[in-house]
Amino acid sequence: MSQERFGIKSKIVVLNGVVYTINVQWHEIHIKFTHHSLERINVWELETKSVIEALLFPEEVVIGHGGRFIAHLCDNGHIIRVIYEYEGLLAVVVPVYYPYAFRYFQGGGSYANKIFT
Repeated sequence: MSQERFGIKSKIVVLNGVVYTINVQWHEIHIKFTHHSLERINVWELETKSVIEALLFPEEVVIGHGGRFIAHLCDNGHIIRVIYEYEGLLAVVVPVYYPYAFRYFQGGGSYANKIFT
């Protein structure tokens, strides 16, 4: 992806996933990845850093079902498609997909939500 715009400070294994602490532009952000999302990252052969980049610096965020949001970041004709919700203030990544961009990408520039603003 692009140049390093954030750093992973720590990752802590919790009962239903892993919580990453990320430093970005003098801010500390916490994002929880469920076990399912980590499995999907492996299935799609993505790097966790690429998924974090899609969450922090998406090209668009659309509204999903049940109060969820979907962050999109284009990558070589595909998009990193990250579905997330909130537990209080904590962003929780549910599944991650890597489909062809033409199926879901809506052109960019629209943000129903942003984890990092």
